[in-house]
This record gives sequence, C-alpha cells and structure tokens, in this order.
Amino acid sequence: MDLGLQDKIIIVTGGAKGIGAAISAVLAQEGAVPVIIGRSETDNLQHLSQIQSMGGKGWQVAAELTDPEACKRAVEAVAKKFGRIDGLVNNAGINDGVGLASGSYEGFMQSLHRNLVHYYLMAHHALPLLKESRGSIVNISSKTAETGQGNTSAYAAANGGRNALTREWAVELLPWSIRVNAIIVAESWTPLYENWINTFEDRETKLKGIVSRIPLENRMTTPEEIAGMAAFLLSSQSSHTTGQLIHVDGGYVHLDRALQSPQP
Repeated sequence: MDLGLQDKIIIVTGGAKGIGAAISAVLAQEGAVPVIIGRSETDNLQHLSQIQSMGGKGWQVAAELTDPEACKRAVEAVAKKFGRIDGLVNNAGINDGVGLASGSYEGFMQSLHRNLVHYYLMAHHALPLLKESRGSIVNISSKTAETGQGNTSAYAAANGGRNALTREWAVELLPWSIRVNAIIVAESWTPLYENWINTFEDRETKLKGIVSRIPLENRMTTPEEIAGMAAFLLSSQSSHTTGQLIHVDGGYVHLDRALQSPQP
C-alpha cells in the first residue's frame, strides 16, 4: 500500500528514542522527511544517522520542550528550513510517577509541562502551516487515562488531556480538513519501560505477570506496530478518520485481562 507520504515534512517530538524513534524510522521508510525534535542533539543526530544509513531522509532540532519558547523556536526552525509542515506527531513524555499522596503541586505542574503542555504548544505554533498543507496530527497517549495505574496522577491527567485535545482539535480544525487522532499505548517495550522494570527486585516475575495479561499473543506491543499505525493516520489512506482514540495494545484495555491467548 502506498501511503502517499513521499517528501512529506512531519515533526516527531521525542523522535530519537523508543516509540518516537520507531515512528521516525517508519516515516523515513515511507519516503517522508521526519523532523526529530528532542532535547539531546547527540541522540537526535545518532538516530538521524541510522535513518540516513538505511537510505532515508530527515532532519533534527534540539529543543527542551518543557520550555514554551523552545517549542516556538523549534517550529520556526522547521518552517525556515522547509517552508511547510505536513504532519505533527506529539510523542515526547515520561511516566514520572507523580502520585497523589507522594506528589506535590510543583511536581504535578512540572509533569504537565513534560507530558501535555508542549502537545498544545507544538500544535499551536505549527497550525498555520498545517492549515496550508491540510496536514494531520497524531497524539501518542497512554492507557493510564482510562485504566489508571496507581501513583501516577500527573501522567494520567496529562494523558486524559491528550485524549480530550484530540477530540477538541478534530472539531476545531474541520474547516481546514486537518485530521487529528490519538494512538493509545498500553504495554510497549522501550528504554523508559525497561528502566521502570529494572526498579523491581524481581524484574523477571514482574515482567512475566504484565505480559501474561495482554490478551493477544501474551506479548508487548512493539514500537514498530505503533509506528505503523502513526504512519497510516498521517497518510491519505486514512483520509476520513478523525477524532479517534485508537488502541494499539493487543486488546489490553478493552478485552478481559483475565483471558489467556487461545491455543491453536
């Protein structure tokens, strides 16, 4: 299937690692030009080099997205370089464990800036060029907004905001045919996820327990599977899909987690 992404300029926040890195790579494979936005220029350039070694194209901007002015400068840099923006993937964030009892006002607000505020700012600043291109926005979100997790109030709130903004923007941007969708992630193996698993004394038992509750094939979703959906949602092949919260999670959220994969 030709996704029609050839030479499309698509911003990917947090595009150098984990799910973002997979999205950048898949977009490059489809002929798009992913623009990696992340705080570490070293990480950005390293992943960009990998993309280029596989014959892909791309660019990068180093920016600390918790800084509102840095969000604005990053979009301006892309606009100056390419003169257009065809898509935006809001992906950067971290489950930072700011809970209710264990958290604080300062920690809660900091987490919202890490995980939600820059979603708004990147879309806000990219909007004039997205209107010109009739581009698309994909927000990466988490099942924590729907299922809860415990001791992660700020991250859950941020993801609830991501979901709500997806629907709100889909409505507001109808006149320009800008489609806005979200991908809801449950359990996907990334460097951040590995760091979290490593905080448990018996990491293997903890990991086995999590995987056993994923209905489809009792395995985690790969970053590449999430990336494939992101590429589809950015493409003309999903031209009448907007305002959707699409769960790429092996049935984790909506199927009974007591299920075990059926044996053939």
